[in-house]
Amino acid sequence: MAGQGPSRRELLEALGLASAASLFAGFCRWNYAFGEGSAQHGHSQHPVRLAYRLQFFSTDQYRTVEVLAELILPAAHSSAHTVQPGAKEAGVAEFIDFMVFSDPALQGPFRDGLRWLDQASAPANAFRNLPPAVQTAILERLAYKANYREEEKPGQEFFRLIRKYTVTGFYTTRIGLESLDYPGLTFYGTSPGCTHDGNPEHLGL
Repeated sequence: MAGQGPSRRELLEALGLASAASLFAGFCRWNYAFGEGSAQHGHSQHPVRLAYRLQFFSTDQYRTVEVLAELILPAAHSSAHTVQPGAKEAGVAEFIDFMVFSDPALQGPFRDGLRWLDQASAPANAFRNLPPAVQTAILERLAYKANYREEEKPGQEFFRLIRKYTVTGFYTTRIGLESLDYPGLTFYGTSPGCTHDGNPEHLGL
């Protein structure tokens, strides 16, 4: 969805929050951008696993979280005809599941929010079963003030919550930071030389 990228403040907060989560060894896809072994070569610090073991959500809830995260930050096609991975490829749902498991204060709001979303998805029995266009239409009502409906205030609050953790989970992975051309991902085998030839004292700079 448009406008779901992070502000500078959000990015700094996200990096701090995710650094603690990176100590968990059970992730299958999600991997902190600055984790040991991933910085220079893109390799995960975690052992290869066939499937992530859910920490908090039920299987159906987790599938809904996956759908929501991908709708918020989907894969995108660039002008060079390459695909920029989205939240699904970055394993954002794993990150959200672990964060909710780790923080009891998040568990009620996430559980209630997912229940509200399913109830708002009638006549389908669950948000995840709706056609993508209908899913997007519901989220656009929750995301943008111009589309707000007074009776959907609980859904608006839940959208803000899951957007926060989707943004945090995505933009703290290498995939996410590369999409921002984040300079902290640039590593040099040797330090770059001074670009001010003929002015070793840097006079006037």
